[in-house]
Amino acid sequence: MPATDPTLTPAPGPTLLASGGPMIWVLLAMAVVAAVLLAERTFYLHRVQIRARAWIDGIRNILAKRRLVEALTVCEETPGPVAAVVKAALLHAHDDEPRLRLAVQEAALAELPGLERRLGALAAIAQAAPLVGLLGTVLGMASTFRAFATGGTAYATGAALSAGMGQALISTAASLAVAIPTQLAGHFLAGRVRAIVRDVEWSANEIMRYLLTDYRDPPRAAGEATTVSPFTSGGPPTAVAADDVPTQLGLPAAPEGGAP
Repeated sequence: MPATDPTLTPAPGPTLLASGGPMIWVLLAMAVVAAVLLAERTFYLHRVQIRARAWIDGIRNILAKRRLVEALTVCEETPGPVAAVVKAALLHAHDDEPRLRLAVQEAALAELPGLERRLGALAAIAQAAPLVGLLGTVLGMASTFRAFATGGTAYATGAALSAGMGQALISTAASLAVAIPTQLAGHFLAGRVRAIVRDVEWSANEIMRYLLTDYRDPPRAAGEATTVSPFTSGGPPTAVAADDVPTQLGLPAAPEGGAP
């Protein structure tokens, strides 16, 4: 076979990154940062999202047996804002309703910002990537006009035009390739956050309702009748012992030895 003349072998053209100009490296760095943030947020939200209904049912079953410490232990071993809010409610299980509600609200306010962390960075990358691509497009067009100016002839060669136009098109395509997936990923993570927030709100309402009603059903003391005193003014009605009913009605009390 005849030897191939090395002078006839076409030289390899520039790579895609080299043809994209300086802005292509900025877009590549933004894509790497967006991928890292997406992976971290997806893993975190998957770890803290639990089946709130089944978990709250388990907590109620534990509290029905008056095992408050065991319920607190379950909350400490469960990650996520739902467990943190329920734990705050259990720590104030014997407080009045305003204090219980305030404790739950403070716990929710402390946990919810962690769910939205780094979502703003993803939104910023999705919005800034097209602008960076536009800057690369402008730089590519500027290099094309510079080729016209320095060509020395009335017409620019195809090689001079293709370099600048290729840089402009590659920058635009790369910016859209970064912005579109990042925007979709931001919407996906925002939906996960909204679902967790709904679970937190529902769990907080359920645990407060249980603590204020079913959990606080104290047994009546022995010897107390179910008669409600009509002589108490203001405030909730109070139970009156059976031996005190004649006195409340203005009748003489019965002697200890019984009726004569």
